[in-house]
Amino acid sequence: MLIKLLGTLLKSLIGGLLALALLGAGYLLFAYHFTYSRGESVGFVQKISYKGWLCKTWEGEQVRALSVVPTIPEKFEFTVRDAAVVDKINQHIGQKVVLEYEQHRGLPRCFGDSEHFVIDVRVAPGE
Repeated sequence: MLIKLLGTLLKSLIGGLLALALLGAGYLLFAYHFTYSRGESVGFVQKISYKGWLCKTWEGEQVRALSVVPTIPEKFEFTVRDAAVVDKINQHIGQKVVLEYEQHRGLPRCFGDSEHFVIDVRVAPGE
């Protein structure tokens, strides 16, 4: 009787943990593949580095170009998943660039330090 009860309890516990794992995996797939927002940021890339203890990601910082000169510049922090995009950024260091990004909310830090993932880079018009 006691062994049967423990077996049922163990099956319920394993089933519950499996359901939680499937829900967690489903949430991560959704957050990773579906974009919360898209946009562009114009400015000068200040830094880009490959960092992380266990999960290495390309993390960067852009100083946004402002139309009014005597204001404090705004920083835009971003993550890059694609090495080809990192190469494009490095080719245009020192130039005003447009970073096209997608925002993915709710991802763990292992996917990147920022919610903003740069997907393309081009030189800003007029440069």
